[in-house]
Order: sequence, then C-alpha cells, then structure tokens
Amino acid sequence: MKYIILFALFFASFPIFSQQSKNQSQIKTKSLSELSITTDTYILTDFQSGQTLVSQNPSKRVEPASLTKMMTAQIVFSALRQKRISLKQIVPVSEKAWRAEGSRMFIEPGRPVTVEELINGLIVQSGNDASIALAEAISGSEENFVNLMNKEAERLGMKGTHFTNTSGLPNPDHFTTAYDLTLLVSDIIRRFPEYYPLYSLREYTYNKISQPNRNRLLWLDPNVDGLKTGYTKAAGYCLVASAKRNNRRLISIILGAKSNSVRIKESQRLLNYGFLSYDTVRVFRKKQEVTTIKLWKGQQKILRTGFNHDLYFSLPKGQASKLKASMEYKQPLIAPINVGQEVGVVKFIFDGKKMGKYPLIALESVEKSSFFSRMWDEVLLLAN
Repeated sequence: MKYIILFALFFASFPIFSQQSKNQSQIKTKSLSELSITTDTYILTDFQSGQTLVSQNPSKRVEPASLTKMMTAQIVFSALRQKRISLKQIVPVSEKAWRAEGSRMFIEPGRPVTVEELINGLIVQSGNDASIALAEAISGSEENFVNLMNKEAERLGMKGTHFTNTSGLPNPDHFTTAYDLTLLVSDIIRRFPEYYPLYSLREYTYNKISQPNRNRLLWLDPNVDGLKTGYTKAAGYCLVASAKRNNRRLISIILGAKSNSVRIKESQRLLNYGFLSYDTVRVFRKKQEVTTIKLWKGQQKILRTGFNHDLYFSLPKGQASKLKASMEYKQPLIAPINVGQEVGVVKFIFDGKKMGKYPLIALESVEKSSFFSRMWDEVLLLAN
C-alpha cells in the first residue's frame, strides 16, 4: 500500500476567508514587542482553536494561590453531575474548615450551610473554609479530595501541576504552570456550562456578610465573564480571565503581577490584543464533508470523509488565505469501512509554519460488495 498525498486549497469555497481578507487587510496589528506585558509569566489562548496566541514562560512552575480553587470547583461540579452530592444538601462544618486561615466566607459549626452556598462562597468569595467543607463533604477529608484533584490534573494533561491542598495555601509541593491552567479553564467552560456563569457573579452574601468578587474586570469589561484571582506574597497577584466577543472566546492568564491594578491592566491588554490582532475561523464543521476517497471492494466506490469535531484556527487578521492543507491517506482503501474510522490525516500549514494535523474520518459505513465485484476490483488493482 502506498501513501497518496493531495495538496488542496480548501478555503476558496469558504467565504469567511475571502471576506476577512478583503475587509481587514488594512488593519495594522500591534506587534508583541509593542505589547510589552510587564509580568514574568503569562499566556493568552483561543478557546475554540486551543491555540496559544502569545505567552511568556508558560511552562514555568509557579505557586497558584487561590487559582487552585478552580480545580476544587471542577471536582465539585463533577460530583454534582455524578449525583454524589446535591446543591441543597446540608454540609456539616468541621473545626478544620471553621478555623481555615486566609480568605473566608465565614461558615460556622452548628450553622446549616448548603453545597450551593459553599460553591458560591468558594467561587465568588474565594473562601478557604468553603473549599475544605466541600472537600470533606465529597471525600471525607481534604487529603482524600486532593488525591482527586491530582488525578484530574493528570487526566487533563497538566504535567507541570501538583496539589497539596484545596485552597492554594503555600506549600513547596503545590505548584502549576500557566499552560496547565489553560487546560483546566478550557475544561471547566466546555464541560460545565451550567455552572460556569457562577464565575461572573460580582458579589455574594452569606451570614449577613457581603463580599465582592475580586476579579475587577467583571466591572470594567462587559465581555469578561470569569474566572478567578489569586494572591500570596510568594505568588504575587494572579488573574485568570475569560472574555467572549462576537462568539469568540479568549482566555488570559497573568501570574506574579506586582499589584492588583497591574494584573487587571495586563489582563485587559492581553485580551484586547487577542481580539484585535487575530481572527478565529472555523475551517470545517463537525461531520462536514471535506473530500471523497476512492474505495475498493465496497458497495459504493466513493467514501465521504471529514472531521469528528469543528475545526478552528486562530490566524492574524486578514491573513486567513495563507492557510494551506495537505491530505495523506493509504491507497488502496478497501471495504468494509465503519463510520468514524480513521482513514487518513490532514496537515495544515500557515505561511510556512506547521499548524497541526488532524485525523480524517469516514462519515459513513460501507459494507463489502458482492464476491464477483470484489474479484473484479482485485483484477483492477493488480493491473495498476
């Protein structure tokens, strides 16, 4: 069997590309040197494409501080979906949770508190006491819950991350990276849309104590709808922010800023840079026909192929026409073929740079043809 390589300019048939090239060719994008983010560690990613638009030290191990609580919340959301707990469930408050140091929502032993209240206290008020109480409700102890956090980090591919507690209190063995946090945030947004709006709440009141969300971008930018702040003396001021404009979502992560105002300013600059300098283009829809491949010994002679998910790319403004693709598949391709079966790969290149490769799948099942039809195809194959 030999490999057939076909070079294709798929994009002539997609008006979104030609339209962007025409309308945005005059837009001058700000260069990275002009952007000059002042913090040592940051990353800006596109949610739909998963691409990193700009970053500095994205794999550097850092102390996550209260950004830890995003993973705590993610485990809680999973437990809710699995019906291991419920929103209206009453949670007992242990002395450990009550005496938690740092930021708190001020739960008290003997005072009823629900899972729903604790989640709001965890996300909006960044309560260390809430994180411990939820952990104990789900796993019996914070230590057991932390094991779930580390297993989840491993599942998500967060190779530079390890947790020792649920709140983000300093510990030499408690660390993450900007890139890993992007994986976590994307998973929260994608898997738990029913709970994600909690990250946009500006204030929450419990025990007659109102506390504002520490993410000031929620007030300054109407497109920002999450996610979390963090601070310790060692970690500095950290902020994970997500914003959606015209159906595009970007995620910015600033770590180790010198002040709250700096993390806000630099997060806003990153988001503005991404929205103004890049387009997010959907090249193909899930299960949209990309091309057809000749099929041998099947009940039909042509196989329709495509991708098993929407395929997005983040590209500099007005330059989508530079995106090229090549397709590789084994030939001869012989029936039977099952729907979803990988039959090739498509590689994308932008302006000479590799952008990735994606499996090409069968969009339909094709059974073997009759005996005599298969024999005739065999003769034709031998003749070739």
